[in-house]
This record gives sequence, C-alpha cells and structure tokens, in this order.
Amino acid sequence: MSVESKIIQYLMENKITVSTAESCTGGMLASKFTAQAGISKIYQSGMITYSNEAKIKYLKVSPSTLKSQGAVSRQVCSQMCFNLHKITKSKMTFSTTGVAGPGGGTKGKPVGLVFIGICFDKNIYIEQLKFSPKLSRLQIQKATVKECFQLASDIIHGI
Repeated sequence: MSVESKIIQYLMENKITVSTAESCTGGMLASKFTAQAGISKIYQSGMITYSNEAKIKYLKVSPSTLKSQGAVSRQVCSQMCFNLHKITKSKMTFSTTGVAGPGGGTKGKPVGLVFIGICFDKNIYIEQLKFSPKLSRLQIQKATVKECFQLASDIIHGI
C-alpha cells in the first residue's frame, strides 16, 4: 500500500478533516484525496490560489509578507496552511507553493524550489524541497504531492 493510501486511510479511520491550499500543484493534491471513495466524510475543501491576489483574498496571506518574502517562501506557505485551518476549521490542512518550471526560476528561487506545509492541531510544519531543475513541470508537481503525504506520515507517526 502506498504512503498516500495509508495516510488517507488513517485520516478516514480517525475522522481527521482535511482541506488543501495549492499553488504550484494546481489541484493535484486535492485530486489525490478526492480519488478515494468515501473521502467526503473528511475532505472539506480545496483552494487553488495561484496568484498573489488569490492568496491575499481567499487565504488572507499578508500582502507585506508576499512583497518582502515572495510567494515561494516558508512564510507564505505557513500562512497558507494556518489561515486555511482558521477559515475551514479542518483538523489537518496542506499548502504548496513553488517554482514548477520550466521557466520562472531566479538565482535565489530556482526551478524546483518548493515549500510544503501542514497545519495539524494548530502546529505548523513546513518543509523546503529542492527538486532537480531538469525534472519536468509534471514531475515536480507529482513529487511535491508525494512529499506532502510523506510529511503527513512523519507528523502522524510522531504523535
């Protein structure tokens, strides 16, 4: 059984509600959840907040943080998952933000730089990922989703 399947099964068995806020994965994480039969018992909502404006409007990300740190940052990822928790009241919320490529990277934030976040029981866990810029956009997105489930597994097994 895959890590994704194990985590979804655990969340369902323990009635842990889930919501997702995605940027670079564009709904792929939500799709992974909603592919599971019976997920409606725990999956509450998914937002694709691709633009800075959407992050501000729907997730209440601070405009000053976006300006000073950029959308692809630990701070924005943290605000995305924590604010989603406050908005939805889901027990576990996920967030993704990054540079999936093939363009859009800079020296400071190259293609393959991704931040993933989980807010669980009001604790925030953020991981910085650095994927090879040689990977395709789709490969980076899929790897990011996989890492979200791995982070959830690490958190759950740390309880």
